Amino acid sequence: MQLDKNMILDLLRERGQQDQASQAEQELPDQVDTDQDAGLLQKFGLDPQELIQKFMGGGGLPKF
Repeated sequence: MQLDKNMILDLLRERGQQDQASQAEQELPDQVDTDQDAGLLQKFGLDPQELIQKFMGGGGLPKF
C-alpha cells in the first residue's frame, strides 16, 4: 500500500516522536510503500500493518 510520507510524519509528531519524525523526513521516500519500506517503518517504531489499518479505516470493532 502506498502512503504519503507526510501522513507518517504527522503520526510520529502526534505521538510526540519529534526526533523520529525528523529522521523519517530525511530517509523516507515521498510515497512510502508499506511492503517495500517495511524495514524503514519499523526503524521508526511503526508497524506497517497498523498503518494500513489506521489509514484505511479498518480498525476492527468500534470502541464505545
